Parts: sequence; C-alpha cells; structure tokens
Amino acid sequence: MDFPAPFAVPTPALSSEPPSAPDESDIWTVALTDHAAFSFVRLKRVFTLPGSRHVVVLVDAKALLACADRDPTDYVLPAVPYWPPGKVKGLREFLEPGQARMPEMPYVLFSTRRTPGFVGLLGLSHDGVVSFRNGQHRARYMAYAGAECFPVEVHETEAEALRKYCGWVGVARS
Repeated sequence: MDFPAPFAVPTPALSSEPPSAPDESDIWTVALTDHAAFSFVRLKRVFTLPGSRHVVVLVDAKALLACADRDPTDYVLPAVPYWPPGKVKGLREFLEPGQARMPEMPYVLFSTRRTPGFVGLLGLSHDGVVSFRNGQHRARYMAYAGAECFPVEVHETEAEALRKYCGWVGVARS
C-alpha cells in the first residue's frame, strides 16, 4: 500500500486493520508488541511538500530487514542485542511517545540483484536490496520491540518493487 497524498487514508490489505496506520494529520502509530517501556511509537513523514515524488509504503518488518541485510555497503547494523547499552537507551528515549521532537519514519532506497547460483546467473531470480538513507536504527529497534510492520518512505519509482518484496500483506511473511 502506498499513500502519496498527505492525508490519504489507507484501506487494509485484508479484513483486519494493520498494526500501523496514519491518523488524520498523517502521523503514523506503530504498535510494539514486545516492548515493556511503551506499546507504540509515532512517526511522521520525511517528505511533506507537494510534488516530493516520495510515497509511504507499509512494509513487513522482517522482510524489510532481510532485504537490508543484503545491502552491499559497509553500513549494515547488527541486531539490537549487540548494540552498546547507551545506543539502545538513547534510541528508546528518542522513540518514546510524548517527546518534543517526533521521529521521522525510515527513508529507504530499493533495488534488486540477481540471486546467487545458476538461476540468478540467467537472470531468472532476484533478491530485494534495501539501503537506508535514514532510520536504520529506528527500523531495527522497532522490529526488535515487536513491530510487525511499519511505514517507510521511498521514491515513487521504487515503491512498487519495495511493495512486491517487502510490503505488508496483512500477516507477517515467513
């Protein structure tokens, strides 16, 4: 699902409401099912001006991070349990609802690459690759805290492919 208009209201992919959704002012609330300190975070859009050519895509947290782990750059973060305690504490405080500064949703780039092996060599199979421009710590922390899905912003030319490989389909992908 993508939401290009600043005040678009999503229709759920299945009969149940997604655990992340925007309100009337386009502030997204993301449910955290495994987090003792707070049960949700609020995120705002990065690109709010008309004509920005960026859209919001609701992604499956695990699928997005699997694609992010394929990023060929040298800036792929380890899992949250391996972060220094100060980093975890700082991020928890940054995401806590009620802070003066509301965090922005992650901003990503999306591409594909051929899968390893003969089928990939023939160009018949591809893997999704996510590169974070901003928000990798937020995304990994939200997934660690139990977010099944959350919104990310992506350029409109990459949105359909991101949706295909990582989009929220109403239930967590396996």
